[in-house]
Amino acid sequence: MYGMLYESVQHYVQEEYGVEIWKKVCQIVDCKHNSFKTHQIYPDKLMPDIAAALSACTGQSFDFCMNFFGRCFVRFFSNFGYDKMIRSTGRYFCDFLQSIDNIHLIMRFTYPKMKSPSMQLTNMDDNGAVILYRSGRTGMSKYLIGQMTEVAREFYGLEIKAYVVESQNDISGGTAGPIKLTDGPLTVIVKYRLDFDNREYMAKRVNTAAHPSQLRMPTVNMNVFLELFPFTFVLDHNMKITHAGEKIVETWIMHNPGANPKSFIGSYVMDKFHCRRPKDTTINWDTLIQMRAVLFEFELIRTGHNRAAYDAVLNMDFENYDEMTLNEAQTMALTKAQEFSEQQQATNADDEDEIDPATGERRSSQGLRSILLKGQMFYIKDVDSLIFLCSPLIENLDELHGIGLYLNDLNPHGLSRELVMAGWQHCSKLEIMFEKEEQRSDELEKSLELADSWKRQGDELLYSMIPRPIAERMRKSEEHVCQSFEEVSVIFIEVLNVYDSGSNSIQDAMQAVTTLNKVFSALDEEIISPFVYKVETVGMVYMAVSGAPDINPLHAEHSCDLALRVIKKLKTDELEDVAIRVGINSGPVVAGVVGLKVPRYCLFGDTVNTASRMESSCEPWKIQLSQYTAEKVRSVGYKVESRGTVKVKGKGEMETYWLLDGPEN
Repeated sequence: MYGMLYESVQHYVQEEYGVEIWKKVCQIVDCKHNSFKTHQIYPDKLMPDIAAALSACTGQSFDFCMNFFGRCFVRFFSNFGYDKMIRSTGRYFCDFLQSIDNIHLIMRFTYPKMKSPSMQLTNMDDNGAVILYRSGRTGMSKYLIGQMTEVAREFYGLEIKAYVVESQNDISGGTAGPIKLTDGPLTVIVKYRLDFDNREYMAKRVNTAAHPSQLRMPTVNMNVFLELFPFTFVLDHNMKITHAGEKIVETWIMHNPGANPKSFIGSYVMDKFHCRRPKDTTINWDTLIQMRAVLFEFELIRTGHNRAAYDAVLNMDFENYDEMTLNEAQTMALTKAQEFSEQQQATNADDEDEIDPATGERRSSQGLRSILLKGQMFYIKDVDSLIFLCSPLIENLDELHGIGLYLNDLNPHGLSRELVMAGWQHCSKLEIMFEKEEQRSDELEKSLELADSWKRQGDELLYSMIPRPIAERMRKSEEHVCQSFEEVSVIFIEVLNVYDSGSNSIQDAMQAVTTLNKVFSALDEEIISPFVYKVETVGMVYMAVSGAPDINPLHAEHSCDLALRVIKKLKTDELEDVAIRVGINSGPVVAGVVGLKVPRYCLFGDTVNTASRMESSCEPWKIQLSQYTAEKVRSVGYKVESRGTVKVKGKGEMETYWLLDGPEN
C-alpha cells in the first residue's frame, strides 16, 4: 500500500486517541517508521496489524478500527485535492459508485504501483444499491465500508448503512491471506448492501425519455459504428463476436499469423481476448448488461510474434481464396515464418542475448506487444447486442510501434492520436527536466565539495588559534569554562637582533618582518602536537606550553626537547646576526579562551610570569630553566648546569640553570 493510507491512519489516531496511544500501537506492531512517505510502498499487512493493535489499546473492536481507518482516509485525501474529483463524478451517490473503477484508473497515473480493487455496481433500487468488491487483499472489507459511509456523508449528505451480504476468501484481520488450495491466485470477493434514500436517482433514471427529434431519426447501419470505431466488436447473448472493425481484425491477424483469418468472426470473445479489468469478472450477458457504466480493458490473445509471418499473412488476399486455398495460404505463411526464424537463429548464433536491465539476466526477443483495448459496453436495442466501443490504450510512440500500429490506424475523431503525441512530448519534457536536474546535481556536488574545502580551511584556521578540544566544545555552544592544570611547562623564546628600533627605514622594517617570519616558521615546524602546543606570538616573543590543553605527564621533558631542537635548527640555518634565547618554567596554570573577535587561548598564573622572566634574563643561544624544572629533567638524564642566582622582578633572587643537552640514548 502507498504511504498516504498510513499517513491518514497516523494523523487521525494521534488526533483522536493521542500521541502516546500511537506510540504504543507502533511498539506492538514493531513499526519502525516515525512518519510515512506519501509515494512510498509499505507492506499490506501493516494496516490490519495496526487495527488489531489499536483495538487492544482502546478496547474497540477490530471491525470498528478498520471502519475508522477507512473514514480517516476519505477525510485525509481531501487535503490533497482529491475531493474535487469525487464531487465531479456525478450528482448522485450512485454516480460515484458507478465511477469507482474509473477513479482508480485515473489514480494509477499518479500512483503507478497501486493495486486497486475492482468494484462494480450490480443492482440499484429506491432503498439503496448492491456493489461487488474484488481484491487480492484480505481483511479490508470493513475498511471499504468506512470509506463508503464517509464519502456519502461528506460529499452527498447521505447517512447510509453498509453491511456484507456475501464474502469469499476474506479473513477478517488476516495478514497472510486466504489459504491456497491451488497454485492459482485467489481473489477476495465481497458483496455489499448499501441502504440509503435512492428514490431521486431512480426516478430520474426511469423517467428519462428520448427527445422527439431522436424518435424521428432513421436506423443506423452497424457498419457505420465499425467505420467510426475500427477497433470495435459486437457481442450477442452467447458472448460471440458477430461484427468487428477492420483494425481489430487486422491486428488479430498480425498477432496470430498461423490462425484462419476468417475464424475471428463467430468466435467466443474470451477465446480471443483476456479481460484485465474489471478483474476476475465473469463475462456473460447478464453481468455486462449491469456494468454498462464501467470501463473495460481487454487484452488481445496472441499465439505468435514473428514479424515475417505477420507480413506474409497481411500481404495475401484471403478474400479470393476458397477453403482449400486458404489452408495453402496458411501453410505458405507458416513455412515463410519458419524460414525467417531459422535465418534469425543462424544470424544470432554467435551473438549474446539481450540483457534485461531490471534483472541483469539474458532474455530472448519478445517481439510485438499485445494490444490493450479500453472502452465501454453499450446495449443496442435494435440488434439486441452489446457493442464494445473502444480504442487502443497507448501512452507513447514507442508503445505504438511495439504493438505494431501506426498513428493512421487510430481513430481520427477521438483523442487517441493526441494522447500518443502528448505522451511523446511529455517524455521529451521529462528528458529535458532530467538533464536540468543532472546539471543541478553536478553543480550541487561541486558546491558541496567547495563547501567541504572551505570548512576544512576554516577548521584548520580555528584549530591554529584554539585547541581542538576547546573548539569542539565551542561548536556545541558550551560555556567557555576556564580549566586549571596542576602542572605544565611554559616556554618563552625571544628573537634577538632582528630590528633596530632607531631605524626609520621601511626597507629595514620589511627585512625584519621577513626574518621574523622565517624564524617563527622554523619554530612552528618543531611543534609536535599534542606534546607541545603553540600559544601565541607577541612581538619578537614566541610562547608555547606542554601539558595543556592535553594533559602530559612528561611536559618538562618535551619542553626541553623543543628548546634543544630549536637552538640546533636556527644555528644550522645561519640567519645573519639573529639569535634567540629560551626560558622554561613548570608549575600550575589556568587556561581558557578569551575574547569574541579573534578569540585566543591564553594561560594565566605565576608560572607564566616566571617563565617569561627566565627568558628575559637569559643569554643569547642559551636555555635557562627554573630550579623546579631543572630538577625534574636532571632526574631523567638531561644535562643541566647551575648558573647561580638571578634577580627576578617580583621574585627577588632565584637560582637558575642552563640546559646543555638531552639524555644519552
